[in-house]
Amino acid sequence: MNVTLLLANVVTGLVALIHVYILVLEMFLWTKPAGRKAFGLTPDFAQATRVLAANQGLYNGFLAGGLIWGLLLGGAGLPVKLFFLACVLVAGLFGAATASRKILYVQALPALIGLVLFGLGGAFTA
Repeated sequence: MNVTLLLANVVTGLVALIHVYILVLEMFLWTKPAGRKAFGLTPDFAQATRVLAANQGLYNGFLAGGLIWGLLLGGAGLPVKLFFLACVLVAGLFGAATASRKILYVQALPALIGLVLFGLGGAFTA
């Protein structure tokens, strides 16, 4: 494996970890001080939106799971990694446009970096 593909896989792992962290924040810490601080929520708003946040956290867990699955498949997992990185990129762009610009940097940019590294490493060539 060339160095660029190795870096792409490392970035993919980091994107997966980011999404595991988001899952924990949204599913388990949403109404706790750490979760409210991370998202800038009032206690009342956090309480009122906890079910929606847990649902969103679950979806972030699916993104993490897909990326981890792709990594565990090794070379055969390239299509899985590319698909889930693209899903993260789209989710991040949508979140940045509709919720918070911060999502662009936390979610979309790392996924884009991973996709670019796979491309530079020759992953898209036959």
